[in-house]
Amino acid sequence: MKTIVAATRNRHKIDEIGEITGKFGMSIISRDDAGVPPVEIPETGKTFEENSYIKAYEIMKLCGQITVADDSGLVVDCLNGAPGVYSARFAGFEGLWPEDGGGTDTGDKDNNAKLIRLINGVPYEDRTARFVSVITMVYPDGKTIVARGTVEGHLILEERGEAGFGYDPLFIPEGYDKTFGELGQEIKNSISHRARALQVLHEKLEKDFE
Repeated sequence: MKTIVAATRNRHKIDEIGEITGKFGMSIISRDDAGVPPVEIPETGKTFEENSYIKAYEIMKLCGQITVADDSGLVVDCLNGAPGVYSARFAGFEGLWPEDGGGTDTGDKDNNAKLIRLINGVPYEDRTARFVSVITMVYPDGKTIVARGTVEGHLILEERGEAGFGYDPLFIPEGYDKTFGELGQEIKNSISHRARALQVLHEKLEKDFE
């Protein structure tokens, strides 16, 4: 059985990816279990694909094994795609993008408050947005598999629900009248951007093993 190294330390993400790779004879271990030193990988990419690749490639160089990484975030149409790849630190800079000033790390509450402030006054029908997840698997021989998943929806102006994290309490996925924060993990995990990216990864691995 081949061993894959996860660039993330998030056990939930590792388990989710492992459920897919295990079907193809690939066991997944954390970067810590692979003996990768605790280095921080600068996410300098402008797209989810770039950041996902950077994380997978840099960890692969350190461990010499197949490595998988993901990058995800929220894309808001009326904000010209912001916060995008900067979703986790959106409130840390003054405008839509880092070049507007600032750049400190921020928490969910601050990010959500900034998002609400920026979309306040925009009609609901124009508050379209999507969560995006990109999973990249990098092999030592240079082979790369990229899987992208998205879930479309609308944003509301007040947080609803205690489940989930990040922008979940503000995001109502298409076909539902509740936020990800209200729907709970079971439903969210079945329709989320990461679930859809994992399905694409499954399909691409199936082709490889035909």
